[in-house]
Amino acid sequence: VQLQASGGGLVQAGGSLRLSCKTSGRTSSMGVSAWFRQAPGKDREFVAAIRRIGTSAYYADYADSVKGRFTTSRESANSTVYLQMNSLKPEDTAVYYCAAALGFRAVVDAVAAYDYWGQGTQVTVSS
Repeated sequence: VQLQASGGGLVQAGGSLRLSCKTSGRTSSMGVSAWFRQAPGKDREFVAAIRRIGTSAYYADYADSVKGRFTTSRESANSTVYLQMNSLKPEDTAVYYCAAALGFRAVVDAVAAYDYWGQGTQVTVSS
């Protein structure tokens, strides 16, 4: 399984970016896809996750710091997960990583829950 993240860049505060994470390999076995971020000198932190419920329904979870501003979605046809980021703030500046887990996960906001990671994409928000 490989994850390829893209879409990062430099944006002014209040702006928007959309990150993409293309998954190849055992995509039909993926139960949870997530986004984490890591700012310089800080631990990697949970941003959002989308988990499959049943055969075709999905449920999303968000960190409190991004609720109402970020939206994650999944397009099964091309095995891609998105993170739409609106109303960006300077404190959103970080390297953003996509992650994926095979099967069910009771906990989705922990780094240890995930089996596969993308390479990261830099998001910089200027004030």
